Amino acid sequence: MYSNPKECLYCTNNETLHSLMIEICHLRVSRLFLFKEQTYYGRCLVSYDKHVNDLNELDDDERNLFMADVAQATRAMQKAFNPDKINYGAYSDKLSHLHFHLVPKYEGKPDFGGVFQMNPGSVYLSEDCYKELIDKVKMNL
Repeated sequence: MYSNPKECLYCTNNETLHSLMIEICHLRVSRLFLFKEQTYYGRCLVSYDKHVNDLNELDDDERNLFMADVAQATRAMQKAFNPDKINYGAYSDKLSHLHFHLVPKYEGKPDFGGVFQMNPGSVYLSEDCYKELIDKVKMNL
């Protein structure tokens, strides 16, 4: 299924996007976001700048730049939050815009050793706490 760029939350930068996540910064060829739902402490997402449906549509240079952004983001998350593991999710079943979920996992915390939930809807933070998380990521980029 291919989504229309005019209806894509990443391309239109719409209210749905802002209700789900906060933009941290722009990287080489993508945008880095912090998820507002924080069951997985420090969860972020990297979204490709252009409306591309799948990783395999990028040429080698574009793919390498995008994956460098993903690696840069996860390195910063590792330093900022010290998770036991970071899970990567590239699901585009319902919204085919290239993006990676970056989900820190901690032993003894939700879903460690299993698949993360897309939106558990149970842990939301104050604006000050979101700012603190964003500052930790930015400090380590």
